[in-house]
Amino acid sequence: MGVLGVGEAHGACSLLHAAGIGYGSSLPIALNTKVALRDNPPKNDPDDPDDLLNNVLKAWENAGHKMPDSEELYWAVKSEIPPRQGLKSSSSVAIAALRALCAATETELENSELVDLASSAHFEAGITLTGSKDDNWAVCEGGWKIVDPNLPGNESVLFRGEGPSPEEWNIVIVLREERASLPNIEDFAHHQQAFVKALEALQSGNPIMAMTWNGRAMCGVLNDNSNKRLTNDAVVNGGRGSGISGSGNSIVIFSPTASKPTTNRIVKWYESKGFELIITKPIMAEKDEES
Repeated sequence: MGVLGVGEAHGACSLLHAAGIGYGSSLPIALNTKVALRDNPPKNDPDDPDDLLNNVLKAWENAGHKMPDSEELYWAVKSEIPPRQGLKSSSSVAIAALRALCAATETELENSELVDLASSAHFEAGITLTGSKDDNWAVCEGGWKIVDPNLPGNESVLFRGEGPSPEEWNIVIVLREERASLPNIEDFAHHQQAFVKALEALQSGNPIMAMTWNGRAMCGVLNDNSNKRLTNDAVVNGGRGSGISGSGNSIVIFSPTASKPTTNRIVKWYESKGFELIITKPIMAEKDEES
């Protein structure tokens, strides 16, 4: 048969790291992931150093869901999201894989159920500090949410926003060396004031300012002086907001589409420093996602 089911998800960037003050928020961005579940081997094995995909299968089975009718199962992954850059590649793969399982078994699950299953897989794989529920929500749907990761998925969303318009904003992503490891939870304790500022910005409906405050906090958490300099460079060159995403190491910059020279100046600046860039767009909430 070959392909049993296919699922898709997208990437996201951080607005509020959930390890900061106990609430998390991420903004969906237009970088796509497609995962296929197969009954025969793909041409190329997926790059899965943390064994996330097997843990997705375990989470699915442990939840009592029907398994695909095949003796052998294989995964194929195609993703535009660079790994270990804080752009939610693991959440995107997990959600897309769960959607592939749904398609393969004709199972219908709410996004809140997918969020919980992906969180379980992340914990088992050892790649999350908090369960990544805010990230899992962000790669499922458009718009941003303030999420309490300690609550079940169907109760975890405390506040919603439709998000910046893709017609008004470009997102420039500065890729850096892959993150070597996650910070310790204790590293967040001394930077709570900046995380609180990010939360306040979200409550005021300003996700770009939240991303900037969160980025300032993460510069301190990661204790990397180059982070602060590189994020400040974005503002000097006309960016309206910039910050470290996730636990590093990429930098996300918002630039208004109405000013093409600003975006071009930002791009040329970072390219002159030898960085690889991705230019993409935010994904807004659809009307039914806001309700």
